[in-house]
Amino acid sequence: MKVLITGTEGYLGAIVAPAVMRAGHRVTAVDTGYYRSGWLYHGVDRTAPTQFKDIRHITAEDFEGVDAVVHMAELSNDPLGQLLPNITYDINHLGSLRLARLAKAAGVQRFVYMSSCSVYGVATEGDVTEESAVNPQTAYAECKVLVERDLRELADDRFAPTFLRNATAFGASPRMRFDIVLNNLAGLAWTSGEIRMTSDGTPWRPLVHANDIARAIVCALEAPLEAVHNQVFNVGDTAQNYRVRDIAEIIAATFPGCALSFGANGSDNRSYRVSFEKINTRLPGFACEWNAERGAAQLAALFARIGMTKEEFESRGYTRLKQLEYLLSTGQIDQDFFWTDPFSAALPEPVLMESVQ
Repeated sequence: MKVLITGTEGYLGAIVAPAVMRAGHRVTAVDTGYYRSGWLYHGVDRTAPTQFKDIRHITAEDFEGVDAVVHMAELSNDPLGQLLPNITYDINHLGSLRLARLAKAAGVQRFVYMSSCSVYGVATEGDVTEESAVNPQTAYAECKVLVERDLRELADDRFAPTFLRNATAFGASPRMRFDIVLNNLAGLAWTSGEIRMTSDGTPWRPLVHANDIARAIVCALEAPLEAVHNQVFNVGDTAQNYRVRDIAEIIAATFPGCALSFGANGSDNRSYRVSFEKINTRLPGFACEWNAERGAAQLAALFARIGMTKEEFESRGYTRLKQLEYLLSTGQIDQDFFWTDPFSAALPEPVLMESVQ
């Protein structure tokens, strides 16, 4: 199978593309290249041939011979989406819908879309399932809901979208991210020996390792079409629902000497427990192999092996908002997040974040 994967230079993409290739599929890749500076360690045995192109510039020719698309190339995460909601909607919603329409017109049959459990937002009545009402609290989550809605309408006998609602990702990736909860707390524990929580840590979050997300994608690509056609799957394991304070305690226990403290009730009201029964019973071959304890140990071993410094942990390459602020402030991308011409005689003025809100 020939698979077009978008977002291969991202945190998940660096893990997903090699996994799909190891499964025996031919991979062609597209990525805009915002995060290429963030390469923490050598950790993959292969990479996909990548065309550096914004998904808003993809054409019908890019789908020649393609059997399936795995679409991950959207702006993430919630803080960025809230700061720049207009750009988030332009790329994450409209850009993704355009991509899907082009894929369908080109005869691509399978379209695996990376959605998120963040669509559940605030859920207080037990473990939510794929049939539960969504309650998005941010522009990022709202766009996931809109893309799911619009792609369902495109589904027919020739076009089979599959929606993977990932739990909050964690774990090592060469294109590391330190702006997601477990990875961030692990980085703090390693570089400072202290975790000071600004909240009481009571909200619930489901977690899933990047390797298990890659496994879900491979399973979705290889499953019988009727098993995944227009289906939503929460990606994770029901046993991996944690309170944020549980995650902090796991990290503190993994990194010797790490001090841990908690604050008052936080302003972020997102809290949800998720059921992952469907994916573990109805997606052939899928089961999570990682939990938070194993992921924390993986990161501790990695940080020790590469001698990770505080400067590396705090550098812009591993935090989405910092990196995009840098690209905007230096005029390397414009207010619509398109790359500027570095050899132009009339480069645009650097864009301040406040000016594009």
